[in-house]
Amino acid sequence: MGGSSVAWSPVPGTLTRRSWRTARRPVDLPFAAVAWLVAFFVGQALSVLVLLIAGVDDTETTPIPTLFVAVTATWVAYLAGAWWASQRSGSGSFLADYRLRFAPVDLVGIPLGVLTQLVLVPLVYLPLVELFPDTFSDDRLSETAERLVERAEGAGVGLLILMVCVIAPVVEEIVYRGMLQGALATRLSGLVALAAAAVWFALIHFRPVEYPGLFVFGLIAGAGLLATGRLGLPIVTHVAFNVTGLVLAWP
Repeated sequence: MGGSSVAWSPVPGTLTRRSWRTARRPVDLPFAAVAWLVAFFVGQALSVLVLLIAGVDDTETTPIPTLFVAVTATWVAYLAGAWWASQRSGSGSFLADYRLRFAPVDLVGIPLGVLTQLVLVPLVYLPLVELFPDTFSDDRLSETAERLVERAEGAGVGLLILMVCVIAPVVEEIVYRGMLQGALATRLSGLVALAAAAVWFALIHFRPVEYPGLFVFGLIAGAGLLATGRLGLPIVTHVAFNVTGLVLAWP
């Protein structure tokens, strides 16, 4: 029950407010917020431009190759924004400021992402399905992923997998956990920053029916950052979560 969905730091251990500030100068909140806001609008403009050039009338039926180019344009804008914020407010080292490091133990994110998709998210939706069966039906929850899969054929299959299972997890974790959660933690407690970043991450997907599941996933990914002090675990968790969702949606 609950369908399937895809969610499109040198100091180890739990990050306190003080450690966020002293470990390679995390980006401060005003710079992160401005970087995100400008990147959002620039990315949307570039995406629309790509769709107009391609002559797309209905985004729900956009061919996967065209969708890939359009979404990649938004990701480039977000990464450019994160780079700018690092240069202006952080240490200037993109990898250090956003804790973009990996360790073998981060592979625990594989079962964590799978279990979040198969167990935790469905549990979150159980009471919602009971209260609002039409709104939170399996068909509604898996609609986005299934529509993507239906359009994938030929080279589009590879592009869809690359888009959903590789690039999206990396870019989104850099932006929402590395930049935004890190920036929020310069002004708020670590747990409040985690929750706020998870809300931000869920809302920006603009799929209300998926908000509860995306929020819960955001909490899991953010907790991984808090526990390890690096993005390796959240990225691996995100990859596993999205791969599982895509597999569930495949006919």
